[in-house]
Amino acid sequence: MARIVGIFACFVIVVMDIIAGILGIRAEAAQNQVKHLRLWLLECKQPSHEAFTLGLIAATLLALAHIFANLLGGCSVCTEEEISKASPSKQCSLACLVLTWVSLAVGLGLLVIGTMANNKSRTSCGLSHHNFLSLGGILCFVHAGFSVGYYVTATA
Repeated sequence: MARIVGIFACFVIVVMDIIAGILGIRAEAAQNQVKHLRLWLLECKQPSHEAFTLGLIAATLLALAHIFANLLGGCSVCTEEEISKASPSKQCSLACLVLTWVSLAVGLGLLVIGTMANNKSRTSCGLSHHNFLSLGGILCFVHAGFSVGYYVTATA
């Protein structure tokens, strides 16, 4: 029974991350369809409400998947002394945990930056914000892999 619950938990985490990744990439596509004028690194563009909505949902799903993975995985190796004495499986678990946090921080940051660029009611001019949403979406897929790796090695 515990094995079925573990498989279901991994499935839910992966599905949430995949949906977040797809929404991030779709938000980038929606952002690219609005009118914009580009001059070297500066760009004037109208915000896209669709890109804002999709980016917000993607960021929320990524955060929820991360919370879910960390609550289910727990922390079995918490002190520096325990890390040095831990089995290779537990050390791999800790490495995956760190990588899930890194992918969350970078991916969520990119999604938030791309989303906030579309949170205005008028045309804005400034530095180009290209590919932030799609890169954040790609990092959602990376987060899925590390989260499953963390859960599997933490519960082994």
